[in-house]
Amino acid sequence: MEAMVHSKSLIRRQFSTGSIKRTGKLCFRRQLSFDHKLSKAIRFPFGRQSSMDPNRRSTKPREEFSVPENLDCTMQLLFMASTGDVAGLEELLKEGIDVNSIDLDGRTALHIAACEGHMDVVKLLLRWKANVDARDRWGSTAAVDAKFYGHTEVFSILRARGARTPKIRKTPMTVSNPGEVPEYELNPGELQFRRGEEVLKGTYQMAKWNGTKVSVKILDKECYADPDSINAFKHELTLLEKVRHPNVVQFVGAVTQNVPMMIVSEYHPKGNLRSYLQKKGRLQPHKALRFSLDIARGMNYLQQCRPEPIIHCNLKPKNVLLDNVGQLKVAGFGLIKLSKVSADKFKLSHPKDDILNLSIYSAPEICKNEIFDATVDTYSFGVILYEMLEGSQPFHNKTREDAIKLICLEGKRPHLKYKSKGYPLELKELIEECWHPDPLVRPPFSEIIVRLDKLYAQCDKTRWKDTFKLPWI
Repeated sequence: MEAMVHSKSLIRRQFSTGSIKRTGKLCFRRQLSFDHKLSKAIRFPFGRQSSMDPNRRSTKPREEFSVPENLDCTMQLLFMASTGDVAGLEELLKEGIDVNSIDLDGRTALHIAACEGHMDVVKLLLRWKANVDARDRWGSTAAVDAKFYGHTEVFSILRARGARTPKIRKTPMTVSNPGEVPEYELNPGELQFRRGEEVLKGTYQMAKWNGTKVSVKILDKECYADPDSINAFKHELTLLEKVRHPNVVQFVGAVTQNVPMMIVSEYHPKGNLRSYLQKKGRLQPHKALRFSLDIARGMNYLQQCRPEPIIHCNLKPKNVLLDNVGQLKVAGFGLIKLSKVSADKFKLSHPKDDILNLSIYSAPEICKNEIFDATVDTYSFGVILYEMLEGSQPFHNKTREDAIKLICLEGKRPHLKYKSKGYPLELKELIEECWHPDPLVRPPFSEIIVRLDKLYAQCDKTRWKDTFKLPWI
């Protein structure tokens, strides 16, 4: 490796003739894009650190700064901001480097210049439309940094440009050591909600994260003082962080070090199975089989998780999402807290709250607040499969309370109205086994997958399409 350099002018010469060889604007911009991705794995170590960093490192004297020869473009931008190199910065910006490029800690060139008090650099960055409200990983803005380090002129010009000085509040999950920040932690400044849209607490909203649409669940501020709510939030994060399967909703990250706390997951523009069934009605048997396989595979994965299986307890069409290619993904697990009774037996930890949210998809054991096992999810799966084939919920002409009473307390089951020729007899048998009152009769998802795979492989879609036109009985 070549010797370390100590001069900002040498860096600029490197930039134009050395480590980044320009073969035309297009190639250079590709290099910039590549460097921008790499920059997220690099922390800017020079000059004053973020005012919110609980472990601020001491500042080196300017003459001791040393920079690797193969410095990427984002780090060059930040280094020039720290040294007040206006000409070098302008050259980089004209070449196409993003003025809002960030390092591992989410710090921009404006953060760096504000910490150092370089007024000319701040003015240049503002002319290039730098984001005055960008936050680093600790929630600090350029204005907050300028105020902390006593740069009143820089602070004043940022305030004149509309910069806010957010009141930073600690969350119940705030860590004192930056090294303890979870790997899934996201910079809240990278989440962009629709302009003018109210951020609703305790619900899922669409936002953009680095240009990608995501679904964001925001913890209501009233929950911050409630240990049970925080523990539930942590429990959900723990589960989401470890699951990876094509038929399970993908976890993107979370915000736990800033207010509001959020859970971010993949966005599904096609909505959930509940809205899909309301629009489409009963499904053709081959589509019902394909959808059923997606759900069964996702549920089998969750229940095979180690060291502890994940029991959903709230499997219903609203918690099954559709992606852009029509594949189903299981979501909404981890929201019901369970108490372990034995190796494979559980009870509801908060039955008073959970039983209030019962649905027709809930197994009788849950309705009666009894000890249960993983087959409660098999029961829910059977009801969903029935609904996909019939086009309506069981006892849909009854009130919710009456339908739950009939199914859970009286052991009633709706008749399969569609003629048996409309779908294989084995499918009817599978539904009856899945929602059987005796949990021992209900098959595990590993067996359900084998049976559905066999039916789907034998499926003659053309014959089934013709049969689908048969009248109801």
